[in-house]
Amino acid sequence: MAKQDAVAQAVATVPEAQTILKIVQEAAKEVKLDPVHLVRIAATQIRLNPKLAQCTPASFIGGLIVLEQVGLEPVAGRAYLLPFMNNRRTGRVVNGKDEWIKQYEVQALIGYKGYSDLFYRHESALSIESRTVHQNDKFEYEYGTQSFIRHKPAVKDRGPATFYYCIAKMKDGAVLFLVMSKEECIEHGKKHSKVYSKRDGKFMPGTPWDTDEDSMCKKTVLLQLTKNLPLSIETQKALSIDETSREYRPGISSALDLPDTTNWTEEEPIETAEIVPEDSNKKEGPPDKQLPEKDKSPLPDNVLQAIANARTKVGDKIFLKVLGGLSYEKVEDIPNTQVANKLLKELSEAYAQSK
Repeated sequence: MAKQDAVAQAVATVPEAQTILKIVQEAAKEVKLDPVHLVRIAATQIRLNPKLAQCTPASFIGGLIVLEQVGLEPVAGRAYLLPFMNNRRTGRVVNGKDEWIKQYEVQALIGYKGYSDLFYRHESALSIESRTVHQNDKFEYEYGTQSFIRHKPAVKDRGPATFYYCIAKMKDGAVLFLVMSKEECIEHGKKHSKVYSKRDGKFMPGTPWDTDEDSMCKKTVLLQLTKNLPLSIETQKALSIDETSREYRPGISSALDLPDTTNWTEEEPIETAEIVPEDSNKKEGPPDKQLPEKDKSPLPDNVLQAIANARTKVGDKIFLKVLGGLSYEKVEDIPNTQVANKLLKELSEAYAQSK
């Protein structure tokens, strides 16, 4: 009780927090969750990370509820609620141009402990184990018809982490495992995680990849292994909401039905699914003369850069398929930013489905 009182006092002086907690209480009743329990979790999260109180209530509540509805809570590394700056269009036109605003929104992220918990909910699951291998450990593994893995941790001075592995055992006797080097895990995170800043060349401060790299590497291996495992319904749902933003809307009983509105930037918009008009976010880029006259694109440099970044993420095969679906053979054929927005939106959806 003393701990709960301390949490309440910590957020009592923050007006934004009080507004969010009141909405959490009402939303919990609508989706048939325990209001007292949900408000307690929300208050604790705001106390641990006050910036969450600056996020839009809809995204905070959407993230909180969607985790609850897949059976996870943002505690003990099982899941996280993370504040990020989002740049989005308001729908209004000012001086003949679309109006854009920046606002903090919440992203739900699931940790490896959360995925481990969900694994056990499948009727065929027996056990799952994730481990870190250090430089001075004795470690051997082999894939193939005689696959094996042996790991004997050093008693002292284990040295830096070098590998991560995950072993899943099923009730029918099947044993599956996967090993990845630390470098492979980090590179995978850089490529697929929305919290990696290409502008700064590092993971965003305060995110699990920044504060708990070991756990995120374990999560990476576990997620790759799940491609060969039977998945519980809860795990399938978790995969669909991991690292996304969901805006709560009254009248919707399941937050899983809410669309993914993730469109992360850092403090400045650098990669968005919808393009910030160039006049409001001018970026340096290669001069037009670097392209032959016949291959010049009518799109501004910041739009072309966003398309190039999206192409890198999804790969050439998916990129060209989506581009062809819009009846274009190359980027230079795209006539305007409206079509570019549609291309980037479809690439974002294709990328989410491929993860």
